[in-house]
Amino acid sequence: MPSPNPVYLGAVPAIRPGHEFLNRHEVQAAGIHRDRMKGISSIAGFPAEAIVLSGGYEDDWDAGGTILYTGEGGNSQGTQVADQTLTGGNLALHRSFEQQTPVRVIRQIRPAKARSSWYYEYAGLYSVARCSYERGRSGFMIWRFLLEQLPEQVLPAPAAFQVQEPAAVYRPAPRITTSVNRLVRDTSLMLRVKRLYDFHCQVCLERLANHARPYAEAAHLQPLGAPHHGPDTLDNLLCLCPNHHVLLDMGTWSLDDQFNLQGLPGALQVHPDHRLKVEWARYHRRHIYQAP
Repeated sequence: MPSPNPVYLGAVPAIRPGHEFLNRHEVQAAGIHRDRMKGISSIAGFPAEAIVLSGGYEDDWDAGGTILYTGEGGNSQGTQVADQTLTGGNLALHRSFEQQTPVRVIRQIRPAKARSSWYYEYAGLYSVARCSYERGRSGFMIWRFLLEQLPEQVLPAPAAFQVQEPAAVYRPAPRITTSVNRLVRDTSLMLRVKRLYDFHCQVCLERLANHARPYAEAAHLQPLGAPHHGPDTLDNLLCLCPNHHVLLDMGTWSLDDQFNLQGLPGALQVHPDHRLKVEWARYHRRHIYQAP
């Protein structure tokens, strides 16, 4: 188990997605997140190691495999009261985006109103796909980071970001064996829908690419996670740019029964070999779409 002091990027040995912790003390003791209070785990000059999602920021959006995470600062009891700056954890997450290093994600789970029932769950590794400085819900400027879940794997921390210290003995907190259910996304389907459109967004036709590879996102009309429990099938998937993916998840736009855009101008591009199912579009309209 890694020391809580060195910078440690990537997966922590023996801690798999779905692992549960009673509190932030246990999270810290396991080496997943170095701080018991802050949302972003980082050391000055390095990319971020981990984040905690606990519902503390009004502009956060958590759709399971895709997260819109608000940076730190300017927050008072869940409300943004001042502009954020590119310092501290925000700068660390910006480095994670620039260097494409993995970020560990921990969620606070609230099964009931009683705080005694709350606990934390390790969600796995995510990449920072996009970052932006924009005006938030309360009118103040915030840093927003789009994180996407990586396929489950054990990734070693890059050697350049490990700080060596004398070996020490750490005693993990007591554990009990539990059974957890988590989503397993079919990455082959996600790649298939992207290749079908050559990584072009079906809404704006934009194709994001650098000299190495193109980038697009596979979006589910009926989301996979609770409470939606949609199917992970090609007829429930769209190929979108990050902006239109986030707006779809937020209910800004949807599709009618003929797969025409609702809430946005223009038309959805549909490949002849891509047979969407109208029931998933109907579900999105009824349960997620927020008509103007």
